[in-house]
Amino acid sequence: MTRVPPRHTRTPRTFAGRAARAGTLLLGLGLVAATAFAVNGQTAAGPAATVADSSAAATPVGEHGQLQVCGLKLCDDTGQPVQLTGMSSHGLQWFSHCLTDSSLDTLAYDWNADVLRVSMYIQEGGYETDPRGFTDRVHELIEDASERGMYVIVDWHMLSPGDPNHNLDAARTFFSEIAEVHADKDNVLYEIANEPSGVPWSSIKGYAEQVIPVIRAEDPEAVVLVGTRGWSSLGLSENGDHTEITADPVDADNIMYVFHFYAASHTSFHREGFRAAAQELPLFVTEFGTQEYTGDGPDDFASAQAYLDLMEEEQISWVNWNFSDDFRTGAVFRTGSCSSGSWDSLKPAGEWIRDRIRESGTAA
Repeated sequence: MTRVPPRHTRTPRTFAGRAARAGTLLLGLGLVAATAFAVNGQTAAGPAATVADSSAAATPVGEHGQLQVCGLKLCDDTGQPVQLTGMSSHGLQWFSHCLTDSSLDTLAYDWNADVLRVSMYIQEGGYETDPRGFTDRVHELIEDASERGMYVIVDWHMLSPGDPNHNLDAARTFFSEIAEVHADKDNVLYEIANEPSGVPWSSIKGYAEQVIPVIRAEDPEAVVLVGTRGWSSLGLSENGDHTEITADPVDADNIMYVFHFYAASHTSFHREGFRAAAQELPLFVTEFGTQEYTGDGPDDFASAQAYLDLMEEEQISWVNWNFSDDFRTGAVFRTGSCSSGSWDSLKPAGEWIRDRIRESGTAA
């Protein structure tokens, strides 16, 4: 059964969104008042049920529906730009137990996250060791995010080897099933290659042009997210930049290109390259941390905030790494929190990103 607890009041960024929100609030007030009267001594059931429906409409998916790429922006089903903010899981082979009903309730209803990125590693003890088991877990997490009105990014977390074509046949099999099963949902985005490295852009482009049609055959309207060269740095970490993409873009519609950064390692050079790319490419930051590129080490909140300010200015959606209790500083929970269910036991990076999510995205 779908559970929709009350959420903090959200104010969409667009005028059309504000008007819709005002109408929803007025309708909600009228419905709440309607529940006060009784018929034969019992509260009328119809208005109360409608109040629950109104709460469902207040979720990110309820407000914005099927996403689409319009020009350089991610837009909602009315064509208005929207910025999503949220969290990425860590690898499911290690930290699946951090994704529970109570932790996801915390993410959706306390943190006010718009999106959950489900990171399924391919190697490193991931998908290739148990394709059926990992695929089923992704199905479960898509349903869990959907019940809470969040968007969900299905992340094909290839990392080593860095050539996405190494896993091409497996990617086709996986995405075909995921897209077929969830094609009726408005909230699923597909990230088809996490962090390609050590290969030219032409290899990544060729991979994308083979996997995207597999998804489109089942789910023709979904947004697809394409990883970029140099660990999804737009080529910046491998002596390139975004112009290799603008010169030879992926031959597909309704796609966005992925950028990742770690604020303590990727400072002004990467940030200015990212800024330049945002003027020419539709971008989605599906992973970032406030630490070094290892996901560990000291936090650089000033550098991270500079990135967040840029992404707010350009309305670029973002997802933070990671929603787990890994020992590294980039995991939001203190070690042992997932086993004990202590979702308020946060590391400094966890406290910082929770506050940023609460004030960003569709909650802003």
